[in-house]
Amino acid sequence: MATWQLQVAKAKFSEFLEASLEEGPQVVTRRGVETAVLMPIDEWRRLKQSSRPSLKQLLLAPKARAETLAPTRKARHRRPAVVFE
Repeated sequence: MATWQLQVAKAKFSEFLEASLEEGPQVVTRRGVETAVLMPIDEWRRLKQSSRPSLKQLLLAPKARAETLAPTRKARHRRPAVVFE
């Protein structure tokens, strides 16, 4: 994987994009720290799809994985109770 400094990637974006299409993922650094990756969309979709378990995999799993089936709910802000006297 090639590494590009942010300012170089911005200045030569067309070359940066072509490199990702021809050579594979390209890493972008900001102040010497790896911060992002540019990769072809087909590879991104493949990685994204393979990272999610299918429904079949979830149902056939040896242990329950209920935390991945439904999103967590946010805490509700309840109004104070009204007391009638």
